[in-house]
Amino acid sequence: MKLLILSRYDRLGASSRLRAIQYLPWLEAGGIEAHFAPFFDDAYLERLYSGKRDMALSSRYYLNRVRKLWRIGRPNAIWLEKELLPWLPAGVERWLLPKGVPVISDYDDAVFHRYDLHRSRMVRALLGSKIDKVMAKSALVLAGNPYLAARARAAGALRIEIVPTVVDARRYAVAPRPEFERPQRIGWIGTPSTWRQYMLPMLPMLSALAQEYGAKVRAVGGGGCRATPALEILPWSEAEEGRMIQGMDIGLMPLDDSPWSRGKCGYKIIQYMACGVPVVASPVGVNAEIVENGVTGFLATTEAEWRLAISRLLQDPDLRYRMGEAGRRRMAERYSLQVWGPKMADLLHSAVPR
Repeated sequence: MKLLILSRYDRLGASSRLRAIQYLPWLEAGGIEAHFAPFFDDAYLERLYSGKRDMALSSRYYLNRVRKLWRIGRPNAIWLEKELLPWLPAGVERWLLPKGVPVISDYDDAVFHRYDLHRSRMVRALLGSKIDKVMAKSALVLAGNPYLAARARAAGALRIEIVPTVVDARRYAVAPRPEFERPQRIGWIGTPSTWRQYMLPMLPMLSALAQEYGAKVRAVGGGGCRATPALEILPWSEAEEGRMIQGMDIGLMPLDDSPWSRGKCGYKIIQYMACGVPVVASPVGVNAEIVENGVTGFLATTEAEWRLAISRLLQDPDLRYRMGEAGRRRMAERYSLQVWGPKMADLLHSAVPR
């Protein structure tokens, strides 16, 4: 089976790395010859995270995608991350895609809200139903959570499978219990944009807790503020992210209860659990399904609930380790690449008529 993977990003993009690239060895083992063609390269993301945008350069990505699509030959199936050409109508995409080739579309966030909730009336009118049309024409929709699956169902998708965003259990390990006292770390991992949106509003409360308990706040990938004695800002690295999470005692995933947040797949929670770190998270979207409240961590909505949950974990190391062990087991059973690798190969095969 020849499969063309039209991802949104190259390896630096978390969605493409986790939804497609990490599956490549499993696809090869399943008899799938995969050709990987990202829309944006790593240089684009590096500029984006540093706050630089170049519209003239961005136009080249559109031309490169069309060239790759025409040059690569006719595959047995296309695995499409989100959409073929961002900000262009679905009709243009259908015209460019090879006729008769089944498309497997993949969603790990509510990208449709970029269009249907856009502040511009013109964008909403022209593109508000774009992703619904892509879903409806797909032979198979891979949805990262029930919220995304419900949208695909409402769009009239022929077949939908919920596939969580998972971790490679071999890349994560539980840190040994420290033999000496050290400052406890309240941790978070993500991108500069999610740090600004979800974590900065919580920083005064977290800083006060850190000062009260002699702890530190560790932000991996955070940006927009300076490090302080109580706040560690560490640059994200694929090679080092497991080690940096191991150095946390509590992992956080705050969200607001918005349509966009409901489409998130809770990946950082799964990373924390893979390292045996207990979680405190907002009960928004799939978070409430991944976290077993009181078993692998706590769900918190109000500031008082967040403060209570974090304080309880800071005060009780035995509770932290019990919850961490339970989280590691839950990850291994439900959210690991080792479980989902063979399943994904089978799903992709099943989308191609025999």
